[in-house]
Amino acid sequence: MTQSRVCPGPWKKLLVCTDGSPNSQVAVNKTLALARLCGSTVLVLQVLQTVPEFESVGPDPMVRLDEEIRRRMEAITAQATAGGVMVKTRICRSVSPGSAILEEIERLQPDLVVMGRHGKTGLERLMPGSVTARVIGLSPVKVLVVPLGATLGFSRILIAGDGSPCSAAAFSEALAIARQMRAKLLTISVAPREPEMGLAEEILQNLNIAAQEQGVDLESRVLVGAPDTALVEAAQKSRVELIVLGCHGRTGFKRLLLGSVAEKVIGRAACPVLVVNQTSGSSRP
Repeated sequence: MTQSRVCPGPWKKLLVCTDGSPNSQVAVNKTLALARLCGSTVLVLQVLQTVPEFESVGPDPMVRLDEEIRRRMEAITAQATAGGVMVKTRICRSVSPGSAILEEIERLQPDLVVMGRHGKTGLERLMPGSVTARVIGLSPVKVLVVPLGATLGFSRILIAGDGSPCSAAAFSEALAIARQMRAKLLTISVAPREPEMGLAEEILQNLNIAAQEQGVDLESRVLVGAPDTALVEAAQKSRVELIVLGCHGRTGFKRLLLGSVAEKVIGRAACPVLVVNQTSGSSRP
């Protein structure tokens, strides 16, 4: 994580989801590091998926699993305490982990949700119906998706502009983070075909004006091609540390079907992706 003592946003309550996998432990580690910067309280949530058919066999496997999860939560608590972070843990059971996480988000009202992603093959983990895709699409607050092996920094941020309301919400959040962190903001608008470059240029002109008014250093580019590929390649070439994407709020799950731009970027990006929907927007004053 970038060695800065400045908090990127008003994130006083962070919720991180864990399932015991290496990728979720990465999400826990980044969340604790972020909490140290922001003075945040961290809520660690483990949802245990229940399968009635298996539970009918007997309680012994569930007892062993409960003990394993308890030890894991104790280790996370010790890790947080050693870093001076206040942490609370919660374990719940559900036949639908995605729905359970969304219920906990509604109940706990965190400022940011952090989830892990399964490395370079993450696209396969973001199929329709997966836990991560469901939470991203339906969460009422921002979701930060952290790939396995990624670092988390805020010195160079990429935002995609397509002129939509959800893109505007994402740009507002990216602009606020860039202003707070004195970061470089790279804004990209992708035209599927060359005849549409004029519209893409117009979108960027409007974003440039907004950035200048906020005193944010903005670099903008118009690219031609498949939006997801263009964004991922631009992020890699420019070595951005964070991508900020817009999502369509409560109806976002329909937008997170295989083949959508958002899903492909989230699944392929080497850096963390912050997803902002229209209902969450920017929580800044």
